[in-house]
Amino acid sequence: MRLVSQVIITAQIENTILELEKLRSHEYIIEIISPSIAETIATAQEDAPSGYKIHRIATEKETFSVVDAKLAIEKAYMSSTEITIIILAAKTFSPLVQNKLLKVIEEPPKNKEFIIVTESKSTILDTIKSRLPITVLSEIKKDEDLGLDLRSLSLDSVYTFVQTHKRTDAKAMKYIIEGISKEAIRSQGYNLDEKTLTLFSNAFIALDMGSPPQFLLNTLLLKLLARKKR
Repeated sequence: MRLVSQVIITAQIENTILELEKLRSHEYIIEIISPSIAETIATAQEDAPSGYKIHRIATEKETFSVVDAKLAIEKAYMSSTEITIIILAAKTFSPLVQNKLLKVIEEPPKNKEFIIVTESKSTILDTIKSRLPITVLSEIKKDEDLGLDLRSLSLDSVYTFVQTHKRTDAKAMKYIIEGISKEAIRSQGYNLDEKTLTLFSNAFIALDMGSPPQFLLNTLLLKLLARKKR
């Protein structure tokens, strides 16, 4: 890892941020991160001296909001002669938040670097990917058989698959939804417009907010079925 602008994909967000902090020499680090991540890091550092030139800000909610994005932009435009690393960390970043950050990422002020740390590569917009290099530290889960053939998706197979996962929890459902999105893209058998891809991205946020996993799975599969190429 290096303290340069990038998107870091990792299942261990807290550990990744701690490792990034260790790389600091003369840089000033600003972290804008979700509350649970901030709490875990603070617990891990209880017996360690406070970080010099590391300013950590916890967002109000677990999901990164437009208000948080505006704060990141404000920090980027603060006048400073030293290199400032702005680390943004959350399990997911909505398309709205990513679009809000796009301009400052595309044309960052002098001596400012942006590092986005999150769990899933599939939720990062193509516009962000085209402007920041992607560093994958650890895949969330190796690709494995989903038990669903997307090439022959039908109402019957959707119903059977949803019933199979009627007791699947939110954490496991994230892996399944990510696997479905990857397989749908790879199959080239679906007309995946921006609205459909955004629906998949928002599913991660909905799961974090407590939406029923089976309801989301059913909704996404029915949406895919409607976008299936004939």
